[in-house]
Amino acid sequence: MARPSVEAERRDQIMRSACKVIATRGVLGLRVSDVARDAGVSPGIVHYYFDSKLELIRAAFENNFDRSLDRRAVIFDNRSDHAVEVLTALVDSYSPVDEETIEAWHVWIELWAAALQDDELKLVHDRAYSRWAERIEGLIIAGQARGELAPGDSTALAHHLMGLLDGLSVQALLGSHGMTATKVQSICASLIASMREPVEAV
Repeated sequence: MARPSVEAERRDQIMRSACKVIATRGVLGLRVSDVARDAGVSPGIVHYYFDSKLELIRAAFENNFDRSLDRRAVIFDNRSDHAVEVLTALVDSYSPVDEETIEAWHVWIELWAAALQDDELKLVHDRAYSRWAERIEGLIIAGQARGELAPGDSTALAHHLMGLLDGLSVQALLGSHGMTATKVQSICASLIASMREPVEAV
């Protein structure tokens, strides 16, 4: 397998560093010098890969989402476990319980806010959310085809689950009273369980 080029690795590191800065300082607080410092390069190197700060921000958002999917590839590719177990494992992996996932959530929340003011970021968000919805719906459709999940509108079910996970996770991240990452998992697990195909009485 060919080794990724140094340029590709450096570009990826710059985007990862931009995500770190966005997660801690927000989009408005991002400075190229801070990104360069975290990446261990000069600001000039950052500008070599990204013509503007806005281009860097857009690329960082896309990189955040791509890495998020990559970390769950094993779950998405699981064809042996029951659909309820796969969906529950996916939700648990997205709950804000570890440092890497919490950082990714902070970046995602910043994208929501920044996209309100930038049409290009709206497109970045739309592409990412559409891909995320397709993945979730694909798991639901597969579960329905195997008779593990009850028949129903797979698109609506996917968005129902996504909306619940998004909304509750934001509450947990903000420290809302009574909402924790564990409770996020529990509430979403109840929704997933309700999708199960009922077993007919013998």
